Amino acid sequence: MTRVVRALTVAGSDSGGGAGIQADLKTFTAFRVYGASVLTAVTAQNSVGVHGVVNLPPEFVGRQLDAVLDDIGADAVKTGMLSTAPIIEVVAERLRAHQVAKLVVDPVMVAKSGDPLLEPAARAALVRAILPLALVVTPNLPEAAALTEMPVATEEEMEVAARRLHGLGPTWVLVKGGHLKGAPVDLLFDGREVRRLTAPRIATPHTHGTGCTYAAAIAAGLARGATVPEAVAEAKRYVTEAIRQGFALGRGVGPLRHFLETW
Repeated sequence: MTRVVRALTVAGSDSGGGAGIQADLKTFTAFRVYGASVLTAVTAQNSVGVHGVVNLPPEFVGRQLDAVLDDIGADAVKTGMLSTAPIIEVVAERLRAHQVAKLVVDPVMVAKSGDPLLEPAARAALVRAILPLALVVTPNLPEAAALTEMPVATEEEMEVAARRLHGLGPTWVLVKGGHLKGAPVDLLFDGREVRRLTAPRIATPHTHGTGCTYAAAIAAGLARGATVPEAVAEAKRYVTEAIRQGFALGRGVGPLRHFLETW
């Protein structure tokens, strides 16, 4: 019998289906990986914006993590929207207890619509408790700027930010350049070498869930046994094509097309 490859997402629910838990599970399926989920929050969300957020009790978030990892297990774990400092503390404690080695951290702070998804007081907890556990952390430019408390708007500033973020504990740092002017260059840094990943900029408004999808694709690759550079390169190719095939749905920012041929 073929062994089942498993990935776990710890994130918020997007009722519109384009980001969060829903995007992660679609991405895992596209990569032929069994997906499990731990919900941290439930959002009332659509293509226009976030209309409400209910955070789950931290103790219950921890109970979900134990339920999945004690029984099903996970070959890689991805975190997304963690919302509050107490939730972050519980998630970090349970990940340590279960000795999760392949952790991809998407430091979700703001929705595509501009709505906040991380309480200001939780940022320090994310830096202190979660980043040191990460095999890969995947901030975009605004997230990298918030985490490093410096402007990040150019490739040069991205490299400085990557070095600062690496000093906070993650093994690999992927600073995503989607907000750059010009080509969307991503920088991958392991403490020694800076790798650049390039792709054409695709003119489309339908990019809802891009960050979630990218990080989930990396986690799926790691779960399947890829190295970090291999997983990131494959995820970059996948998310680029998913953006290219993104489509209008609703009155606002449409989703990516997750079900593409992969691997």
